[in-house]
Amino acid sequence: METKKIKAGREDRIFNITVTVISLVVLVIVLYPLYFVIIASISSPEDISLGKVRFLPSGINFAAYKFVLEEWKIWRGYLNTIFYTFFGTLLGTSVTLMAAFALSRKDLFGRNVITKLFVFTMFFSGGLIPTYMVVSSLHMVNTRTVLVVMGTVTVYNMIIARTFFQNSLPEELFEAAELDGCGVGKFFFKIALPCSKAIIAVIALYVGVSQWNSYFTAMIYVTDQKIYPLQLVLRDILILGQQLTQITDPAEIEALVERQKVAQIIKYVVIIVSSLPVICVYPFLQKYFVKGVMIGSVKG
Repeated sequence: METKKIKAGREDRIFNITVTVISLVVLVIVLYPLYFVIIASISSPEDISLGKVRFLPSGINFAAYKFVLEEWKIWRGYLNTIFYTFFGTLLGTSVTLMAAFALSRKDLFGRNVITKLFVFTMFFSGGLIPTYMVVSSLHMVNTRTVLVVMGTVTVYNMIIARTFFQNSLPEELFEAAELDGCGVGKFFFKIALPCSKAIIAVIALYVGVSQWNSYFTAMIYVTDQKIYPLQLVLRDILILGQQLTQITDPAEIEALVERQKVAQIIKYVVIIVSSLPVICVYPFLQKYFVKGVMIGSVKG
């Protein structure tokens, strides 16, 4: 039996063309800044200042990359950030999922009150000074622990995960498992988690990106440069690049010119160095990201 193709009407064709054009415009608006950063990082600073760099690099120069990548601190910062991101994501995802599953259970006494207390912290916090006093009293200042623990768990992520559990795990499934002698803990690890790969990927992505980009916690609680995350190391390199333009010795004029060129394009290299790992990882988690967010946002 042959299937007949339904011919699109004039209104449908106009609608499809309009949506395609708008999508292409949005795509260009989103991608062009990233593309410009890439071509500007290998272009001549003079051409960038004159507006010659728009669609293609001009006066290709890799001096800024050489300056940044030869800085040994950046590799130590990478290792530190990978450490913080791995353990922070592991801790944050675990705690968030366990808390969300507990709050999704209707038999949890006072779960509505507990949820409201969690939500309250999204709008009101104790403040920076009291938080610092707590961290200091726990002897976590200038330690790797504070960079792993602080900010790994957020109420927003917990609410998304709780909504996912409420919508995706029917009560009948738990009752059937309970009849077979399955407790709450065993149900969570043996049934709930294997059925929740999408939301696990979403929470892990949220926490991982947050940990990778985190710098404020290190600025407040860390002064030891040996445990600096990548973001603070790049900030120091950027500041150093700006200070290179302050040389006034006439004997170093030639070196000054070269350093000025490097200093002007270091900011583009810093963006690429800090963003590239996340950009490389995201495509592998995108399908879980979209699915998990949509399921977790059906209702609050």
